[in-house]
Amino acid sequence: MSTGVVQNKQYRDSQKRKDFFISFFIGFFALVWLFPILWTVWTSLRPYNDIISYGIFSWPRHLNFDNYVNAIREMKIGVYLINSLAVTVPSVILTLFFGSLVAFVVTRYRFKFNLGLLLLFTAGNMLPIVLTYIPVFWMFIWFGELFGNRNLLYNNYGGLILVHVGFQVGFATFVLSSYMKTIPKEISESATMDGANVFRHYWNVILPLLRPALAALSVLMTTWIYNEFFWALVLMSDDSKRPITSALRRLQGQYVTDFNLLAAGAIIAAAPTVIMFFILRKQFIAGLTLGSTKG
Repeated sequence: MSTGVVQNKQYRDSQKRKDFFISFFIGFFALVWLFPILWTVWTSLRPYNDIISYGIFSWPRHLNFDNYVNAIREMKIGVYLINSLAVTVPSVILTLFFGSLVAFVVTRYRFKFNLGLLLLFTAGNMLPIVLTYIPVFWMFIWFGELFGNRNLLYNNYGGLILVHVGFQVGFATFVLSSYMKTIPKEISESATMDGANVFRHYWNVILPLLRPALAALSVLMTTWIYNEFFWALVLMSDDSKRPITSALRRLQGQYVTDFNLLAAGAIIAAAPTVIMFFILRKQFIAGLTLGSTKG
């Protein structure tokens, strides 16, 4: 047997071992990631009395959708879903608009502070959100009292939307600016030579080219903002105005909590974003990959 054949066989064996290790590694962590989700679904289908009688790790005697029916009734899901949409939809639209606008300015035009402006928007993502809860709360109270209306921003959809836009626009600017750098400069030069002003250049030339990236970002932003829980607790004193994630608190008992019912409520609350992701998954993947290469 020649040396080349032996080396090829050794190389193939080495590749097989590497492929096996990578597959095992990915499969293991996929199971670790999926286990809590599958366990939540499993728990939501079991009656509470079944767990009390036979234990949480026992094989279920009954599986049904009673927990889902009770969760929908007790959560008042219609009211809280409308609240979530009233906050999520404007927040996503404004975040994408302002993020694309800032990204357009710092990537298409040269001025003294364009790099500093981009770094300023990006640096905001490094700040732990938990450190801002109390300062933002008191800032909203102070701002409202300054204009004689305590609820001008506090306990108001507008204030919650303002917070989401403020904290998400930095990430949107970072992603969209990276994507815009892949768009040839000649397109902008042609638009300028044809007499397009700054806003027309942005709205009619650059924005249509951003649709894949905007689609991907819209899925991410919708998921993050829709699932946000703590900002609503901090900035909303009226429970009837809070989003659907806060409705899960209605499923907690004063002394005993039915975790089967709570699991069903969590799945119901998460269902809209999961459905949206599967509907827009092609646009999401395309938006993430198209900006990764030039040309």
